Amino acid sequence: MDLDFSKLPTPCYVVDERLLIKNLELLKSIEERTGCHILLATKAFSMYKTFPLVGQYLSGVTSSSLHEARLGYEEMGKEVHIYAAAYREDDFEEIMKYSNHIVFNSFKQWEKFKGRIQDYPKHISCGLRINPEYAEVETELYNPCAPQSRMGITLANFKPEELEGIEGLHFHAMCEQNADTLERILKVVEEKFGPYLKQMKWINFGGGHHITREDYDVEKLIHCINHIQNTYDVKVYLEPGEAVALNTGYLITRVLEIMENEIEIAILDTSATCHMPDVLEMPYRPQIIGAGMPYEKAYTYRLGSATCLSGDVIGDYSFDHPLKEGDLLTFCDMAHYTMVKNNTFNGINLPAIILYREETGFEIVKQFGYEDFKSRL
Repeated sequence: MDLDFSKLPTPCYVVDERLLIKNLELLKSIEERTGCHILLATKAFSMYKTFPLVGQYLSGVTSSSLHEARLGYEEMGKEVHIYAAAYREDDFEEIMKYSNHIVFNSFKQWEKFKGRIQDYPKHISCGLRINPEYAEVETELYNPCAPQSRMGITLANFKPEELEGIEGLHFHAMCEQNADTLERILKVVEEKFGPYLKQMKWINFGGGHHITREDYDVEKLIHCINHIQNTYDVKVYLEPGEAVALNTGYLITRVLEIMENEIEIAILDTSATCHMPDVLEMPYRPQIIGAGMPYEKAYTYRLGSATCLSGDVIGDYSFDHPLKEGDLLTFCDMAHYTMVKNNTFNGINLPAIILYREETGFEIVKQFGYEDFKSRL
């Protein structure tokens, strides 16, 4: 990494456009080799300053709410797909305005809104989310096919007699996984829903595909896409979120204090619960540039936040040199599921959002303050 963060306000998220382009080029190559459409899942990455760039490579966005759909429509201007477990009636007129595809979670939802869609002046392609009841997601919080899930229609509840007007099927059964998992899921989808796929124009493989990870099997993904498209004469959509922004961003934080309570503890000006909540929810241990596992290097510290939540601890890390007040630490892979999930608990300020471009250097896209905290309450 060749960036100098020393003059940036902390805490801050920094997205490196060069790394984003690298991911987008790979995703675009898959579109070109297969004819599939790849969409950015804005639930993972909604930094709309980058949307014009993303739109040069991908087919559009997929959203989970009216606001996400509107953001994609206004800031990227390409395909807008939407899925929600249920839609509000007072949102639906605007949802139709902004969306090209609407996926329904049940036949009941489809029946409720199909008349409005059929009367709408533009064509909207409608689909149903299916639940193959098979997934290999280890963390239950992120498993959409867990027992008694509210996500999608199981085979037992599928009503082929009510498919008139439905043009596609959608499933989501993955989380940070490789193409071998997709291959096994597709076998289950074909066994259960294959006969209905032949009536469709498209199928959406959902998200959770870790396509831009170094060990990802791109050739197997391409084989899966081509197999489904050729077998059922449908267009395949994929909607990765994390894969678009994977390893493209950092969270820069400053050491506020070093204290001791049996162990050395460093208090930072960032927070797991406020600024990177997946660290606690997943949970996972983010990498810090120059740091190692506990006691791997000479000096070990527990890294915690200035919030009053006792469990707001990022983890234990070791360093070659003692930490001191004012030192900068750089957390890696902090573009996705950070900006979209952060919060102002305790009145902790939100990190600034910064974009790095090779031609122009650092650009502070947005900074936050008291009014941002106050206006939410």
